[in-house]
Amino acid sequence: MSAPNSKKSVVVGIDLGTTYSLVSVMQAGRPLVLPNALGEYLTPSAVSIDETGALLVGAPAKARATTHPLATALAFKRDMGTPKLYDVGGRRMSPQELSALVLSALKQDAEAALGGTVEEAVVTVPAYFGDAQRQATRDAGAIAGLKVERIINEPTAAALAYGLHERHRELRAAVIDLGGGTFDVTILEIMEGVVEIQSSAGDARLGGEDFDDALAEHVARQVESASRHDVRRDARAWARVRAACEAAKRRLSELDATIVALADVPAGDRTIQIEEKLGRAQAETLWTPLLEKMRAPILRALRDASITPDRIDEVLLVGGSTRMPCVAKLVAQLFGRLPLRSLPPDEAVAMGAAVQAALKEGDASVGDLVVTDVAPFSLGTGTIERFGTQHISGIFCPIIERGTVIPTSRSKPFTTVVDGQEKIVFDVYQGEHSLCKDNKKLGEYTLYGLRGLPAGQEQIEVRFTYDLNGILEVDMTRVESGVTETLVIEGSPGRLSRGEIQRAREEMKRLKLHPRDALPNTTLLLRADALFVELVGADRERLGKAIAGFRLVLEMQDRAKIDIARGELAHLVNALSR
Repeated sequence: MSAPNSKKSVVVGIDLGTTYSLVSVMQAGRPLVLPNALGEYLTPSAVSIDETGALLVGAPAKARATTHPLATALAFKRDMGTPKLYDVGGRRMSPQELSALVLSALKQDAEAALGGTVEEAVVTVPAYFGDAQRQATRDAGAIAGLKVERIINEPTAAALAYGLHERHRELRAAVIDLGGGTFDVTILEIMEGVVEIQSSAGDARLGGEDFDDALAEHVARQVESASRHDVRRDARAWARVRAACEAAKRRLSELDATIVALADVPAGDRTIQIEEKLGRAQAETLWTPLLEKMRAPILRALRDASITPDRIDEVLLVGGSTRMPCVAKLVAQLFGRLPLRSLPPDEAVAMGAAVQAALKEGDASVGDLVVTDVAPFSLGTGTIERFGTQHISGIFCPIIERGTVIPTSRSKPFTTVVDGQEKIVFDVYQGEHSLCKDNKKLGEYTLYGLRGLPAGQEQIEVRFTYDLNGILEVDMTRVESGVTETLVIEGSPGRLSRGEIQRAREEMKRLKLHPRDALPNTTLLLRADALFVELVGADRERLGKAIAGFRLVLEMQDRAKIDIARGELAHLVNALSR
């Protein structure tokens, strides 16, 4: 692959996913997903620390998850913007730090593929990510040494990739994006190269991971009733059951039935065998509550766009989890038409991020493409309402309504509510409920130095400015003096200070990284070891000998022999995995 220009840093697009992440770039007018060190396009969002203290990111880390669950972190994107810490092999790490390690690996992969430097990225987030989660994504980029000026919603990115191919058509489409950890719905219209986002809705905690959990919970209950061992409280047993159920879910996309079979599953001071048959119909029954959760965001997006399903010209499925037949069936029922997969479901969001990166750079190949976006949720402040002699506090007052085209700046006037008031507290919330307590609090600001006038005579104008990245700025202006104070949302749970980001960067530099050129061998061995745990009988013996033989060849340090042996072991692993 040729470098576009080795003298100029390239802006890439990154889909930082819950389960898998990808990096892409525009070349010759088309978005191109770049391979990682293993030659694969999907990099698992996984981090692990091995017995030597070396850090593993991506495929080798995911392979260790079943055998070393306590030294591996998965699905940490779901906790972005929260104070949660993960214990990875004895090291405490925040979701931002873990995400930064994935971003750093993608940055290295892009630089290796392009032959140039990568200093900036457009990163995608779920449409329903709030301010704290978006800021945390920026923090992760900063720790990884990436400038992340532009954040784009995942379904909007998919719409951009779709619009690039369909820009000469006029149509109205719905993008259904079910990833590993999040679900988004976007209604858009394409007209003369303009991709207009009309509405977005979603659930930031609904995705393929939940479908895996539903199957794993079912299998665990069956095991527990037979063995009286609490699989869900045993980290190693649960990791194996869950990994087996994830694989079963994938098989059920093609088959009517499959078997979850596990040998020697740890159960306290003994081991147990698991063999559970799963039919697609049975699995879909277990998934019914999750499928029902998908209905509400779809209907809300249609309602916010003031459109009925029959007026949608095309429905586009995005995200690896949309491969499940039950998802396509649900969408077909709601829209009265078969959905499309005109773009690779796993790659569409990353491709759109590359298009946005090209737009940011002023690439001529996308010069006639324009995209508009909307605020996915309402933003406002808490108020106190007066009813006669009574005051009721905690009433949510929206200033920017969901569905407002962004960037936008909206303001509302507020006054004091009691005589002699010398300060006023402005709470900032996002959400759709009438009461503040039912919405997400983003921050607060206390405005001091009011003049203590009678109630209603001190006026403050509050302005919310919401940019294309989904980042909020709040200004409070005293009308009489014209003095403005700005709320900077800092110190919120999970938000890192500049000093903390710098310390995290320094800590990441000190980490013992696994050699990049050894990743293909390490990853294959870890995948083979994980498979060895699951097999029994002759297949297990055969694989064990092949693993031992490959380790012996590695000690010889003969590159040609290593390549041949790696190919043979990979062929055997693939054959025994089916």
